[in-house]
Amino acid sequence: MAQLFFDSGDLEATEAFLSAAYTPMQITGRPSDTRAQISRTEMGGLSVDRLSFGYTMRYDADCLGKVCLVTMHSGSIVDTTDGREEVFGPGETFLLAPHDRPYEGQVRAARYTITMFDPHLLNHVASVPSGKDVRITGARPVGPDGNRRLGAAIAYLRDHVLDESAASTDDDGLLVSTAVQHLAATVLKTLPHTARTDRTAPRDTRDAHSDTLRRAVAFIEANAHRDITLAEIAASVPVTPRAVQYAFTRHAGTTPLGHLRRVRLARAHDELRAAEHSGATTVAAVAGRWGFAHQGRFAAAYRQAYGVAPSVTLGTGRPGGTDRPGGTR
Repeated sequence: MAQLFFDSGDLEATEAFLSAAYTPMQITGRPSDTRAQISRTEMGGLSVDRLSFGYTMRYDADCLGKVCLVTMHSGSIVDTTDGREEVFGPGETFLLAPHDRPYEGQVRAARYTITMFDPHLLNHVASVPSGKDVRITGARPVGPDGNRRLGAAIAYLRDHVLDESAASTDDDGLLVSTAVQHLAATVLKTLPHTARTDRTAPRDTRDAHSDTLRRAVAFIEANAHRDITLAEIAASVPVTPRAVQYAFTRHAGTTPLGHLRRVRLARAHDELRAAEHSGATTVAAVAGRWGFAHQGRFAAAYRQAYGVAPSVTLGTGRPGGTDRPGGTR
């Protein structure tokens, strides 16, 4: 995990820092209060930045090359790209600009969070055909619920996935990669984009049989320790991602990624039961190794599945004890 921090009242230094951290840009205007604070946490191709400007600053920037999501906490940002004037205020989460286009606007005494990741991840999550790219076609999420969902996904990354305690348990990057895929899926769920079409085909329905489920389950169970996606699961069968989704819904009453979470929860349970009494193993470390960053959510899911808190299971090693699914003996 890499971190950096910038705090300066020098506009030239701020411009140089922003150009190095994001993309070449020029700050126009000379405000009286020039203090700017920026912090960045970066891991596994994901960066989350906290920015605070006490003044109005105009910017004119080149292409970012990243999906750049902004969550406003105070003040406002005005997008003036291509002559428009679109204002974003507190509580809004939005796409700052397409990854392959320059952009310009104003930051007006604002405090906000920037979250960035590789745009190719959208293609991966959406399972679009090779050679095609998913493009976001609007800056704002579709409706208030979309805004809440996207903001919540970013807050989860910022406050739970990229904190030092979570990062210390994520040696192979599973936790971060899983969370970034979730963010990309939330972007596709909440923002308008070119892949938002119903691509259902008869072949998908025909392939959604029990053998597809069996093969997909076998692949998931053999690879749950890795960062795997729906596209990889489908390729292992091989069928389309949509066919795998149909197979799980029809024959298992869940989704492929829902089953993956279930398998990872079971592996965490086995690891907790097998832990020594020395205290070297912690619940947080086990949860992190299996892609669970939020300890409260992990504990709730664990209690629902096994009837006890994970801390109760830790080190017990009691076959047939109360830490079986449903909490029964």
